[in-house]
Formats: sequence, C-alpha cells, structure tokens
Amino acid sequence: MISIREVHISDAPRLADMYSYYVENTAVSFEYEAPTADEFVMRIKRTTEKYPYLVCVDDGKVVGYAYAGAYSTRQAYDWTATTSIYVDKEYRRKGIGTLLYNELEKRLKEQGIVNLLAGVASCEDEDEYLTHDSSKFHLSKGYTQVAHMKAVGKKFNRWYDLLWYQKRL
Repeated sequence: MISIREVHISDAPRLADMYSYYVENTAVSFEYEAPTADEFVMRIKRTTEKYPYLVCVDDGKVVGYAYAGAYSTRQAYDWTATTSIYVDKEYRRKGIGTLLYNELEKRLKEQGIVNLLAGVASCEDEDEYLTHDSSKFHLSKGYTQVAHMKAVGKKFNRWYDLLWYQKRL
C-alpha cells in the first residue's frame, strides 16, 4: 500500500541512498558528491523548521521524497517557496511524484504559501545523464516555465542549463 507521510530522521540513510543515484549517475543534481546520511539528517532538520518534507512509502519502503525550501531569506518572499522531488529510479512513472507534489502543495497552501518555484536541470538534446522528464512532470502539474538560464552547471564534462518553473497555488 502506498502512503505519504512526514519525513523521519530515521529515513536519512534511505534518502541519502536514493539521492546518491542522481548525484553519481545523472545531471539532475548539480552536486558532485553524494551527501552522507548524517548530512541528510542536517538537511531534514533545517528544512522541517519551516517547510514540509514528505516521503512516499510503498509496503514499508521509502520510494520517493519531496520538500520545500525558502526562495530567499528576505521577508517579502515569505509567500514563495521552492520545491524539490526525488523518486527511486525503480519507481519512476508510477504516480509517486504526483502523490508527493499533491500533498506538498496542499500543505504549503495551508501554510500560506502562494507561489512555488522549481529549478530543473535541462539540456536541448537529452543525453545519457539527463532527460526532459522533470520538465514534462512540472508542466503536467500546472507549472509554467518562467526562466531559462544557459550553461550554469557543469557536470560530466558538459554544460547544462537550468529552467525555472512557477506555479501559483
């Protein structure tokens, strides 16, 4: 049975393991080294001070996670949040992302957030490190592309773009 719940600190090793695939094998994340479980504990604690951090569980196994963060520390931006989502590579295209984003957006709206931003790595032509899946996902969830920053991240000896998507709640 699939369910969505708030993250637990004890989820950190699983989240670190899931995320390490994206760091080591894709250009989805612009990090070069995968964070440890201890680093994930710190990230979870920082995020949950103000924003939701959710996991999707399938028969007791965490198979995806999504969270929000501050767009800026300036007070005028308090109603805008960034979103991030990662799904276990074996569970992609099974509706996990939609379940996570639906719940994340619901909680953010209840919190008074009215504007969501998502930064997505991009390239003109898909390659072995990056597809257009994340862009397609955000568009399907009602996000609109609002910015295209060219050649801002370099990974695997190639420059990648960053697309920004926006959604009003």
